[in-house]
Amino acid sequence: MRRRFTVLIGIAIVVIAGVVAPAGSAQARPHRSKVADLVAQLTLDEKISLLHGATDPAGQGQSGYLPGVPRLGIPELRLTDGAAGIRMAKPALAMPAPVALASAFDPALARQYGAAIGRDGRALGMDVLLGPTLNTIRVPYNGRNFETYSEDQLLTARTVAADITGIQSQGMIATAKHFAVNNQETDRDTVNVNVGEQALHEIELPGFAAAVKAGAGAIMCAYNQVNGAPSCGNTELLQTVLREQLHFTGWVMSDWSATHSTDSITKGLDQEMPDGTYLGDALKKAVQDGTIPMSAVDQSVTRILTVLDRFKLLGPHPRPRPTRDPAGGAAVAQRVAEQGAVLLRNTGSTLPLRGRDASDIAVIGPTAQTPKVSGGGSGKGHPAYAAPPLDAIRTRAHGSVTYSPGGELFGRPIPSAALDPALPMSSDGTATLPLYTGYSGTIDVPEDGDYRISASVADDSLVALYVDDRSAVGGAFGFGPAELPVHLTKGSHQLGIYPLLGPDPMPVKLGWVTLAATRSLIAQAVTAASHARTAVVFAYDDETEGLDRPSLSLAGYQDELITRVAKANPNTVVVLNTGSAITMPWLSSVRSVLDMWYPGQEGAAATAALLFGDAAPGGRLSQTFPASEQATPVGGNPSRYPGVNGQETYSEGIDVGYRWYDAYHVAPLFPFGFGLTYTSFAYNGLSVRAGAGGGLDVSVSVRNTGSRAGAAVPQVYVGTSSRVTEPQAVRALAGFDKVTLRPGESRRVHIRIDPAQLSYWDVGAHAYRLGGGARTI
Repeated sequence: MRRRFTVLIGIAIVVIAGVVAPAGSAQARPHRSKVADLVAQLTLDEKISLLHGATDPAGQGQSGYLPGVPRLGIPELRLTDGAAGIRMAKPALAMPAPVALASAFDPALARQYGAAIGRDGRALGMDVLLGPTLNTIRVPYNGRNFETYSEDQLLTARTVAADITGIQSQGMIATAKHFAVNNQETDRDTVNVNVGEQALHEIELPGFAAAVKAGAGAIMCAYNQVNGAPSCGNTELLQTVLREQLHFTGWVMSDWSATHSTDSITKGLDQEMPDGTYLGDALKKAVQDGTIPMSAVDQSVTRILTVLDRFKLLGPHPRPRPTRDPAGGAAVAQRVAEQGAVLLRNTGSTLPLRGRDASDIAVIGPTAQTPKVSGGGSGKGHPAYAAPPLDAIRTRAHGSVTYSPGGELFGRPIPSAALDPALPMSSDGTATLPLYTGYSGTIDVPEDGDYRISASVADDSLVALYVDDRSAVGGAFGFGPAELPVHLTKGSHQLGIYPLLGPDPMPVKLGWVTLAATRSLIAQAVTAASHARTAVVFAYDDETEGLDRPSLSLAGYQDELITRVAKANPNTVVVLNTGSAITMPWLSSVRSVLDMWYPGQEGAAATAALLFGDAAPGGRLSQTFPASEQATPVGGNPSRYPGVNGQETYSEGIDVGYRWYDAYHVAPLFPFGFGLTYTSFAYNGLSVRAGAGGGLDVSVSVRNTGSRAGAAVPQVYVGTSSRVTEPQAVRALAGFDKVTLRPGESRRVHIRIDPAQLSYWDVGAHAYRLGGGARTI
């Protein structure tokens, strides 16, 4: 039963938490004298060399490089992608996806997560992490939802603050991205996002405000336009909002090739990546002819050097690098995977598996054998090794464990006869293609349906794959094969295969997953399930940078696979390796559903520990799972997503995520904040008192009523204000805690509600105000 309290709150103007850096914080103490002296000694060429990327002479497969100015002790900098670990030529720690971290509802764990990544990055020779990503999960189809945290602003803010604190505790500079409202991959380079002032400040900006307060050294501006101006040349966004309202003092870098003009440096951009198309020679000429003032260059250089000085990277004796700690990082990775896992269904306490259910198991699904470590693109993990979940299950189970793939990831070799012009290939589907020119032609498919086209190259090579209007890149730096799950009609489709990096000519292995092969594999899986006591089906989706998901269904024919397996064996458990919300037409026919997200390199160990009860799922959903494709805030409304004529409009305002479901009385499949575990909890004695500084102090007693230890996540929601005329949420998360209790143990949990969580953005005053009057708690 949900208990509610109504409290009265006075009206006052407040500053939202995370906007103004307190005196004494890292953001408030730039070392101006030392930096000013360095700026005075730099030549114009040296200054400009700090304002754009360059080619690393000792390239390590990272994303960006700055040469530094050795004569003045300004170091070279290496910038690396890393939503969940460092991405470079060498293998690195691969953590669970950030969406799994947020689902743990545990800022202390987020700090450990960040520290593990920061240490690994610094030890591997990197200096700047191009993350974390903290855009709001607004569009369930977004191909990068796995890289970010949540649809809720408070959960995002608390997670990112702890994550950045951990990253930067190791001397790694964090880059909060993508500023701002980069909430879809479709047309991300060109789309103009029309967003109102209140929605911008209440929905998208709290995470960035928290990143600023945590001391993020850099912020990356986005590809998209915001209210008519490019994000990386947007005075309102970069100057008024970021500098003046959020009080950011670090430097702003562009997303890769997202700079559009040389005068962006006068509009708030400090650094162009990955090269100097606009802030290189063109900037030098503009300064020399007086078009751009030298003061603009000096200001950007000062911002960059101030951060380097704060991180103790300037001078002849820079901060030493730590040593790698693979074992410590792996332990954190497994803990996050377990605590971020969300148990969505568990009929009859099927999980954890025990007794007969644990002694005769049919494991099904290709990702049980080939682990789904992460999503694709710049956020793809690159571990030295990730064990298959199948192996961990076989080690842990006490009895028979059979395996049936039920589908394919890479597929069978594409026959030369399916290509026009024909392409000479070896028996395993390998063709040798010239660098850059590659292959351009068509591929003929035998029937309508879902296919998966793949191109694989050696680890030191890179290839681009195109099928009609969709594309993917794979190969070097941990990208894995270039893979395109596509729905194709019978007949010919455009196919392009272009080697980008590696030997010339380059061996490229081509594969496809066809309907005929999939039907056969599903039939084999159904037979295997029918002969086992328990069926455990591993299912996945395909999230990647550069592409949004075409639907909320599982990739390929997995919905059919699960449905038929569950019909053959009612004792079916589904393990999800997904990056965001999915629909589940088979939900009522399975016993349990465990969402592991993309679990990182220790996913196999974590999954086995949870399936057999060595650990208990600790996660709660960081986003709403809709009941259908249409029942979402953007469903059936192309102006909201993906946009019409290049214009995307946030007409839902602040009704993003669960706020929309509440406002329009739409029942989700699973709500935000939902999650089961292997015990149960009782809540009582809710108390609400006025707190110091205009906030609230909430307390509640939590008791473990089950038979084993588990983690409870009490969540406090605040209802609407009776004195606010601006749009407001029916209820919004205002505080939470996580507490682990033994069987029968009870604890009084105290949750502080900051005044910021009781405030709204007043568009008339362009400021936050406390929402006075009656509030429901």
